[in-house]
Amino acid sequence: MRRFFPFLAAIMATAMAADLPVRQIVLYKSGVGYFERSGDLKAGESARLDFKATDMNDVLKSLTVDDKSGAKITGLRYDSSEPLADKLGDFPFHVDGQQSLSGFLDQVKGARVEMKYGPDALTGLIVGARMAPASDKNPEREQAVLMLDSGELRTIDLSAAANLRFAEPKLQAQLRDYLGVLNQARSKDERSVYIDTPDAQGRHIFASYMIPMPLWKSSYRLIFAEQGEPTLEGWAIVDNTTGEDWDQVRLSVVSGRPVSFISRLYDARFLERPTVDLPDERAEGPRLHEGEFAQAEMQAPAPAPPAQRPAPASRKAVAMSTGALSMVPGAGLALEEQMRGDAISSVAVNTEGRDLGDLFEYSFSSPVTVKKNESTMLPFVQQKIGARKLLIYSESYGQNPMSAAELNNSTGKTLDGGPITVFEASSYSGEALMETLRAGDKRLISYAVDLGTRITTQFDSSRDLLREVHVDRGMLTARSAVQETKTYTIRNVDAKAKTLMIEHPARPGYKLLNQKPEETTSNAWRFEVKLAPDSSQKLAVSEERVYENTFEVSSLTPDILLTYMRNKAISESARGQLKEIADRKRQIAETDEQAQNTQTELTELIQDQERVRQNLTSLNNVSGQQEQVQKYSRQLADQETKVASLRDALSGLRKKKAALQTALNNSIANREF
Repeated sequence: MRRFFPFLAAIMATAMAADLPVRQIVLYKSGVGYFERSGDLKAGESARLDFKATDMNDVLKSLTVDDKSGAKITGLRYDSSEPLADKLGDFPFHVDGQQSLSGFLDQVKGARVEMKYGPDALTGLIVGARMAPASDKNPEREQAVLMLDSGELRTIDLSAAANLRFAEPKLQAQLRDYLGVLNQARSKDERSVYIDTPDAQGRHIFASYMIPMPLWKSSYRLIFAEQGEPTLEGWAIVDNTTGEDWDQVRLSVVSGRPVSFISRLYDARFLERPTVDLPDERAEGPRLHEGEFAQAEMQAPAPAPPAQRPAPASRKAVAMSTGALSMVPGAGLALEEQMRGDAISSVAVNTEGRDLGDLFEYSFSSPVTVKKNESTMLPFVQQKIGARKLLIYSESYGQNPMSAAELNNSTGKTLDGGPITVFEASSYSGEALMETLRAGDKRLISYAVDLGTRITTQFDSSRDLLREVHVDRGMLTARSAVQETKTYTIRNVDAKAKTLMIEHPARPGYKLLNQKPEETTSNAWRFEVKLAPDSSQKLAVSEERVYENTFEVSSLTPDILLTYMRNKAISESARGQLKEIADRKRQIAETDEQAQNTQTELTELIQDQERVRQNLTSLNNVSGQQEQVQKYSRQLADQETKVASLRDALSGLRKKKAALQTALNNSIANREF
């Protein structure tokens, strides 16, 4: 009969370790939680903290240990991140889950073993082991062949052997270590951290750390009574995904988002180093030498670069504090005082709130119990809050505004962001979302569509007005303004008065002309409108955008300058200077036109001369045309005189234009208004 390897049925631990119970938990909005454990250890006993493998980076980054007896912690150790197959590959044997004893012994041939075999005590070297097949007379059985100390080879029926052990301490220790690795890896996702205390006295140990945790969530109920201020009721929703029960722990939740990140501290990292050999460690090869052709100063070959010393691998030392754990951020102690507001739900709100800089902590004074893989809801606020009901409208809403409430956080506490369910006169009215609201701040929340109010918008006007004209160093800057008006027409069909808040978009570059908003946000102006019962009302919002255009004065035509001169927004001095510039430009334009006309006349005359020359050439070859030839000759001479005159006139006009342009440029460059 097959006999399985007996060591696999036993749990082999390197040392007995005690668990430290969870005493306090603080949950943050950054995806982490602070855990505090404490407990008593006996003399020489170690403490064990179990974590998920994915938690180890945060544990190694944040773990602190405190010995309240005043002694020092001698060391911390934890399971490495090396895969199980790699760990087991270093051993000289391998044990499968259904490994037989004979199969295991056959892997360690030559090992010295000791055993009790019947009345005899045998010692020898393993030659081999096998599973002997069954026969008609004998069942299947395990056998081993030993070479005894006497030199005798003997076949042993392993089913009759007892007290089998390796005689070599090293091999026996390897087997113990192998089984220890298997025992530690029974949970693929679990890693352990051990706190060693070898002193001969008991100790009281505190340990704290941060691990990834689900975000705690908040939800609210806003309850409007018929009279008086409404009541705000807040609940914290907490999930226990740690794999262990939280039994009577001090629990706190913190609103705010401290910086949190993952640093790879758990996985082993190796630095890639260059491979560098000394020059004399290289084999010399043959060399070819050229003949001398010039005397030159030889340079010695550059030495091989020195081997670069790798930077020492930085290790994240585990912080071990001998002081109190109150230095850990967010680890506030629970307070004995209890608070109870006016009851809306039949719950006891037993929390204490306190500011932690940019964070706010709610500590539940009564211990909390949450079983593993369960969640809980805990009330953290239930008190009156300043609030008023109104309507809020933005053009993106369509035709109807939203029913809303303006919350003024008069609780004295930071209210974490979350959903709000609104009740009016014990009836459900709708739901809203609220961002985190600091004490003393106010926020609008909208929770329903008001079908009793209709709003339409109309874009009434848009016009462009010239405000200012400036000239400086030849550049003209015209400052203009665009004025726009949007009119909101509001119809309240209900028989009750209402307060409406209109959100008008605040566009970049625009400013209000004649209205003052009730509130201003990052992208809107809010105007408050009082609506009478069964009435209509209008709200006109006028805006203005001022912009500038810059031109080169020399590039502007007289007609464009005339447009600026006619504008009433500029001064008389500026108008006079623009008129002077326009007159100079007009003179230049007239001179240029004269030059162009002269050039045209000159071109036509030269073309006519060419025609006359062609006629003369043709008549010279015909007899009896002397009179006509003389006529063309006189005409050609007259044209030459006129061409010379036109060329002189054209040259003068061009010089005049250049002089006028130079005078204009100098005038423009020196003007400033």
